[in-house]
Formats: sequence, structure tokens, C-alpha cells
Amino acid sequence: MVGQLRSVVLDCPNPSELASFYEKLLGAERLAGGDDTWVVIVANGTRVAFQLTPEYRPPTFPDPHGSQQFHLDVLVDDVEEAEPEVLALGARLLQKDTGDDFRVYADPVGHTFCLMWLP
Repeated sequence: MVGQLRSVVLDCPNPSELASFYEKLLGAERLAGGDDTWVVIVANGTRVAFQLTPEYRPPTFPDPHGSQQFHLDVLVDDVEEAEPEVLALGARLLQKDTGDDFRVYADPVGHTFCLMWLP
């Protein structure tokens, strides 16, 4: 082993605002010590950090020239109950009818994530 995963880091225009979205989505806790350029939350033992990127440009979904590069899968018990909550937090539905057990959303700055459920 070379090392251990410390954090998943998302670029964004406002770390505090995006961290607040994910705190509510994941039931996470914000770690002390953040500032205008860097905020860390912990969700179920996993660190997710938000890094200031002043010229941030969101990914395109679906992107005909490449991939979304990165996304988070969020397990829910009932997508029909979870969807209105996630939309109220500021997410946007990108793809509902996937034919599988997930739906694709964008967070408030455009990162894709999926709500997934067990069949």
C-alpha cells in the first residue's frame, strides 16, 4: 500500500455554501478550521472537502465529448421521498428514467451525483 485516502475534494466557487448543501444531503458534520477557500465535512466517516476555484466551470452532463469525470452515489431508502428533499436543497434533476436503480442530479454548482436505491 502506498497511502490511504484522506478526502474527496470538490472544486467550487463558494466552499461554505456547497458544504452546507452536502451537510444537509448526507447528514454530515462540518470540521472546525475551514475558511473561505477550504471547508471539510465528515459523512459516515468519509471526509469530503470543498476547495475554492474562482473560475470554476461545472461539468456537462451528459457530455458527448467525454465523461462526467467524477460523481457521488448517495444511497436512499425511497427515491420518491428523497427526491423532493434534494430538490428543495437546491439540486437539479438531470436524468430520471435511467432504467436502473438510480437517478442523476446536479448539486447547486453542477457536480453530478446519483440517488441510488436497492432493488
